[in-house]
Amino acid sequence: MHPALSALAADTGDGVEDVIVTANRISQETSRVGDSVTVITAKEQRRSQKTAVSDLLAATPGVTVARNGGLGGTTTLSIRGAESQQTIVMIDGVKLNDPSSASGGFNFADLITTDFAQIEVLRGPQSTLWGSQAIGGVVNIVTPMPEGPLSASYSAEGGTHDTALVRGHVQAGGDRFAWRVSGNYLTSDGISSYSRDLGGLEADSYRNVGFNARGILHITDNVSAEIRSTWSDGRSEYDGFPLRDTPDYGVTEELTTYAGVNFGLFDGRLENRIGFAYTNTDRKDTDPSSTVPTTFDAEGRNERWEYQGTLRITDRVNTIVGLESERSELSTVSPSTFEPNPVPLTGEVQIDSIYAQVNVTPIDALSLSAGVRYDDHDTFGSHTTTRASAAWSVTSTTILRTSYGEGFKAPTLYQLYSQYGNLNLEAEEAEGWDAGVEQHFFAKKLVVSATYFDRDTTNMIDFVTCSTGDTSPNCQGRFGYYDNFQKTNAKGVELAAAAHLTEQLSLTVNYTNMEAENAARGTANYGHELPRRPKETANAQLSYEWPVGLTTTVAVQHAGRSFDKINNLEVLESYTLFDLRASYAVSDSLEVFGRIENAFDEDYTTVKNYGTLGRTFYAGLRQSF
Repeated sequence: MHPALSALAADTGDGVEDVIVTANRISQETSRVGDSVTVITAKEQRRSQKTAVSDLLAATPGVTVARNGGLGGTTTLSIRGAESQQTIVMIDGVKLNDPSSASGGFNFADLITTDFAQIEVLRGPQSTLWGSQAIGGVVNIVTPMPEGPLSASYSAEGGTHDTALVRGHVQAGGDRFAWRVSGNYLTSDGISSYSRDLGGLEADSYRNVGFNARGILHITDNVSAEIRSTWSDGRSEYDGFPLRDTPDYGVTEELTTYAGVNFGLFDGRLENRIGFAYTNTDRKDTDPSSTVPTTFDAEGRNERWEYQGTLRITDRVNTIVGLESERSELSTVSPSTFEPNPVPLTGEVQIDSIYAQVNVTPIDALSLSAGVRYDDHDTFGSHTTTRASAAWSVTSTTILRTSYGEGFKAPTLYQLYSQYGNLNLEAEEAEGWDAGVEQHFFAKKLVVSATYFDRDTTNMIDFVTCSTGDTSPNCQGRFGYYDNFQKTNAKGVELAAAAHLTEQLSLTVNYTNMEAENAARGTANYGHELPRRPKETANAQLSYEWPVGLTTTVAVQHAGRSFDKINNLEVLESYTLFDLRASYAVSDSLEVFGRIENAFDEDYTTVKNYGTLGRTFYAGLRQSF
């Protein structure tokens, strides 16, 4: 969906247009954004009744999700065919990606749909404004701004597999200070991670607890200070290697904190922000049946200082300039019965960056942007990326959009410093563009859009296995090493439509047709489809608001055939899932709801040999005060 289309899908009836922050690092109305963005509002999330953020994102164009088992299983997300580690995931602009993981990617397993104002999914290479890893795109979760007077809400639900989820928030605010605190607790007996079809019988449970806090102090009319923090702790049981029923479990604790000062100068024409962001991810895997119970222990940290200035030169021209200095650290250890006390792997790296962008509105109907970024990395040196976009309202009912962007991904600490590391690695690089049209009919009661995209990613880092007798320098005494040699191409079309068929009946649909292939000539898998990226995905949702306060929804999700591995030998069959949802407003402050997920009990898989949830039932209530 393009911006205005997603705005229609979330229309609350007041005609107010959604505002995008992620695309250009400033607040802009969707009609003025040239990039391909989907906005998921809090209202849409409540109506979807989804528990995992990844399940919510899977219903958006160009996004595919794979999960090892049920809730809490390792969950990867791909945007427009990019690798999962080539997507930046943020909460209020603070990166969540884990520097202690081998690929540096983000595991969506513990990201629960709790307290947010909206989620922005920005597609295409976006490193000019967002730095390393933004090759596929950016997912930014925006938490609500606290406000007064004192208010609170909670929701509670339960269902199949003894699943229970409780969420709540409380907030208050005055002229000078406002605060908001929220939390959640989720528990489920789950299913076997090892597919039941292959003999998996032992259920693997999941537990998640999380908190979010945000406070804003208005010191003067032009100066404010803000602090916000998100913490989660997830415990998931899983089946070990080789895949079979085992008592293994993992615990992941994630902390994200930001503190900053905002101040305006020159009668507000220059807005400044100085901030410090900190993320810490602790992961620990345990096998209770082993004489060495701890099988993996890792900690990854990111510390980033940043400055951003936005100067409004005229009513039609503004510029953004930013400085960033980020240091990443990791410490990992993998004990075993063969080596119960190994030496931990440690490493750290720093990247310093400067970026600038100009946004111009030469005429009311046309919005243009162009930017450049320079990064200096401890190991691979410097890198420059550029981007440009345009949004043109050709008529009052037709919007044309196009964008060009470059992306890069720095080598991870594991790829640099592990036993397979290579300090001569360079950054992965990408170039991509898209172009689309959005058409409004019948005073926006029907909106349709079409977008074509194309991205080439080169210099990708992959593992090289050393053969017996290999005398090359990188293979001396090693099983293998990381090197830059892979190349991929992803291209396709995203189609979407949203319609208010009547005052009560609404329909949204989207369809993505994509080719994502290995483009590295001379390699064994040249021309093969990239794993777990279906060529075709589609989503549809039909909702009816009954006069008595009841809302009913039928949602359909389809994924075409794909392959589990790059050798394209193991097929993941296509599947179609149906969800049935209902909610009833008992009063202005109390709502009861329920849903049936995978209503027809489709047998499907997103990762070979791993189980998936069959038909499940849930019911609950939410209340505000």
